[in-house]
Amino acid sequence: MPPPTSATPTWSTSSFGDRTQTLPMDLTALGEHMDACTGAQHRLFNLQCAGETLNRFVAARFVTTLVIATCVLGAAAALAA
Repeated sequence: MPPPTSATPTWSTSSFGDRTQTLPMDLTALGEHMDACTGAQHRLFNLQCAGETLNRFVAARFVTTLVIATCVLGAAAALAA
């Protein structure tokens, strides 16, 4: 049987109503992290945008093509009957 868990959290993200204290080291580390994330995403960002644009283009025409094909097959079946 697993041990019972405590109801109170063991960590807190609250400032308990006080002003938060941001250290310059924290802001520097955050800036470095954001630069690294932006650099990693920038390499494939254009490819991702092109893929999304192609997907929207094909999806819109695919549905139209299915509707037209269904209508043509339905008309052919009605004429053959």
